[in-house]
Amino acid sequence: MKKTYLLTIEGKNSDRLLEAAKHDIRKYVKRERGRALPAGVDFWDFQCKLGADAAGAKAVHFGELIPALDTLAKTSEQLYVEVITTHGHRTRRPATDGHADADGPHGVS
Repeated sequence: MKKTYLLTIEGKNSDRLLEAAKHDIRKYVKRERGRALPAGVDFWDFQCKLGADAAGAKAVHFGELIPALDTLAKTSEQLYVEVITTHGHRTRRPATDGHADADGPHGVS
């Protein structure tokens, strides 16, 4: 999804336009996550870019996209959002060097 959202439309509240943009992004992500996963893929991942326009868009982590929208909306009259669905693969966490405590791994017996 590559889209530019205008935040200054005559007769419309800019806060409502921002909320509509967020809703559109969340709806797109929900639809993409509902698709069947191909073989060998663990989850759907999203590569995101955000900026005032397409030329000035910078990469943003998906988890930080909505708060970054709020920040950018304070200084800009339009938002350019790019959310591209990619294949995600889980990686193993590195093993810890020490052994677990006598109370268990989380300190609870």
